[in-house]
Parts: sequence; structure tokens; C-alpha cells
Amino acid sequence: MIVAVLGGLGLQGRAAIADLAASPGVEQIVCVDTAPDGLDRLAGLVDPDRVRLVVPEGPMGAALAAVMRDVDVAIDLMPLPLMRDAVTAAIAARTPIVTTNYAGSIEDLGPAAEAAGIGVMTECGLDPGIDLVLYRRAARQFDTVTAIESYCGGIPEPQARTGPLSYKVSWNFDMVLMSQNRASVLLEDGQRVEIPAAQQHDNRFIHEIEVAGLGRLEALPNGDAVHYAEMLGNTGSLRRTGRYTLRWPGWSAFWAPLKQLGFLSEDPVPGLAGTVSPREFLSRLLGPQLQYGAAEKDLCVMRNVFRGVQGGRGKTVTSDLVIERDLASGLFGMSIGVGGPASIVAQMLARGEIAAAGLLNPLTHVPDGPFLAELARRGIRVADTTAWDP
Repeated sequence: MIVAVLGGLGLQGRAAIADLAASPGVEQIVCVDTAPDGLDRLAGLVDPDRVRLVVPEGPMGAALAAVMRDVDVAIDLMPLPLMRDAVTAAIAARTPIVTTNYAGSIEDLGPAAEAAGIGVMTECGLDPGIDLVLYRRAARQFDTVTAIESYCGGIPEPQARTGPLSYKVSWNFDMVLMSQNRASVLLEDGQRVEIPAAQQHDNRFIHEIEVAGLGRLEALPNGDAVHYAEMLGNTGSLRRTGRYTLRWPGWSAFWAPLKQLGFLSEDPVPGLAGTVSPREFLSRLLGPQLQYGAAEKDLCVMRNVFRGVQGGRGKTVTSDLVIERDLASGLFGMSIGVGGPASIVAQMLARGEIAAAGLLNPLTHVPDGPFLAELARRGIRVADTTAWDP
């Protein structure tokens, strides 16, 4: 099997390449990236003889199309604006592809992917990704699902909580700030509730949860929970659902006033030279100050809580997962949590274990048993707790 990793020298790309290199069925990895230090970024992670570096020249679409013709499957980990180029090239070459990005911006490419007979697996990383496979598995454990609450976030380990934010960067900080401007959709008492981006850090749904070994974490709404509930087909019985970002307490109290003052605006500040927006300014100012030390770990904390009825009796299933930085390789827990699932599913597509064509999603197309077994083989284990109502 030959696998292309597009954007393979970034944080998540390096984790995906390391995972592929440890997979016995992968013969060669084609790393597509423009980073000037090339394969030096992979030093100590993989045998360089297993990796072929391709530096795109000329139009990106043409460069990607040439790569796609010579591989069995591709993983797209490039910046979001290049997602369409990657998927279009995969369709033209009839090569299945996995992307960790949301599907909304390429929905129109679904018919072309189906006509080409290839699967385009979207939203296949940590969150969304692993959580959606857990949705699929949980749905079979109930006769009726009445509540789904999904939590996930990247935070510093307790001893790395230095600085006023109790936060450090384990993925692209621009994307962190962009996620601070995301509207949310929940169900509360069976009613749809929309939270505008402006109120993301100041709304009645912000709360805290207790996580063993860590204590209390702050949860703030982030994303369209109703969309995924509808994919499960259980919205008729569902009374409550939400998707939440996890942070150490105090996160919303910090960002709420800054957001009100326009510090996350995408518009250039009037009267100043140049076209830098407040969000871009914050990214350049804060990003370098929020880096992990070589001996500090990030933690990816995920919890999914499913409530419902089975056999006439109320039941709650809680699935917990924590992924931490591997200090030996330097790979962040966030990178492992994104790159590992993308690698697993890409190999499933290449082997024909996922044979559907068109735009695919982990919730409906990834077989949960084999997928979770592969995660466990990599040391990523989901801990489940079941509680029955009296």
C-alpha cells in the first residue's frame, strides 16, 4: 500500500506519517509539503527510506493530481483553503481520500466522488472523528436515545498550567482563534437552541464537569450538535444534546470581554497602517508565548455521555478518553489523536474495508469495532462506564 500524506510535515501530518510507518501493510509514504526543512522534520520518527518527499511546483491542483495517480489512498492535512484542491484531485485520479476537515464546504463534490467510485471520508480526526465513531457504537446500546453530550479539548497537563490562560498551543493557533468565533446549535428540553458566535463565551450553557485525575474542567458550547444527532436518526426521541470544548476553568471569563471589545474580529482596525485584523494580531502576539516546553505534555480529554432507555429501563453510558504527548517522539497528544484515526481509516479505505463511494462520515461509515480495536492497539483506549437508573 502506498499512502500520500498531504501537509505531511505539520504537527498532525508527522503523527500520521509515524503511524503509517508503524503499520505493516504500508510499503511507502509520499509526503507532500512545502516546508523548507523537508525531511529533517521527520528525523527520528521514521526510516527516511520509507518516505518520498514531494514539493509541489506550479498550480497546487496539478501537483496534487500527479501525486494521486501513483498512490492507493491519500490523507489531507493541508490548510483548510486547500481542502477542495485535494478532494478534486482525488476524484480526478479515482483515489480515495481522508480529510479531517468539516464536510460543509465540499458537499457539492459528493456526486462527483460517487461517480468516480471513491470514498471521501470527511471529519475524520479526533473531534470530529473518534467521537462520531462512539456515537455510532452507542446508538446500538439503546432502544431509545434521549440525550447526547459530547466534550473534547486540548489542555496542558496540570504541572504545565503556567501563564494566565492555563493554555498552550498543541495545534494551529490561528485555528484555535477561529474556533472562538463559531456558532453552536443545541437541543434543550427537545427545543433547538442557537448560540451565536458572539455569545460563545457568555451563555447559560457554559458549565463544568469533573474528570478523574484532573478535577473540574470548563465546558463551553462549540459546534452543531443537532446536525450529528440527525445523522443518527434519533431526533424524535432526543431531548438534549450539545457539543462542548473543554478548557481549564477561567477560559470563558478571559475571552468574553475580549470578544465584546472586538479582539477576535477579522476586519482590519480603522486608522492603522496595514491590514492586520485584531485576530491576526492576537495570533502573532499570543502564539509564541503559549508554546510547550520539551518536557511538558498536552492532554486531549474527551468524554461522550449517552442517555436513553434499554429494555424499559433508563441507562447512561459514559465514554472517556485521554491522549497525552509522547515525550520520546515529541508528538503532541492532539497530533496523535488526529493523525492516528486518519491513518487507520485511510488504510481501511485502501483495503476496501470501507467500500462506499461519495462523501463519507465516521458516524455512518467507519466500522466501530475494528476502528476502536486499532486505536487500542496504539495505546488509545476508550474507558466505558454504564449506569442504570434505579
